Amino acid sequence: MTPLLWLGVAVVLGIAELLVPGVFLIFLAIAAAVVGVALLALADLPLVAQLGAFAVWSVVTVLIGRRWYVDYPVETSDPLLNDRAARMAGEIVTVSVPIVAGSGRVRVGDSEWPASGPDAEAGARMRVAKVTGGIVSVEPL
Repeated sequence: MTPLLWLGVAVVLGIAELLVPGVFLIFLAIAAAVVGVALLALADLPLVAQLGAFAVWSVVTVLIGRRWYVDYPVETSDPLLNDRAARMAGEIVTVSVPIVAGSGRVRVGDSEWPASGPDAEAGARMRVAKVTGGIVSVEPL
């Protein structure tokens, strides 16, 4: 492949990232651009080496990108948007299967979750204290 073809792939991937944000194609675009620039310096690089370099640079750029997003998270008005368990803390739920000896089930919205907490009869209303490992810890209101 020619350097311009790799740079063209980088541009196409960059445009695709703009059209479908959040897919992280930008990291693959950077990898393609690196291979294209390297091919300018090493014109006789075999196709297998080019594809290998693209694979290695893809992994490197994705790992750098992941690290970047951990160190510099994107600010949002709802930081718990994709964390359903954390969003449940403080919510009022209804006991659907009596909590006996610290174990039962509660209705959260339109689903039921395993629950732990003090003994409570079916129909009792409880407050979610936390969610750990898919088990809702509840406390009396």
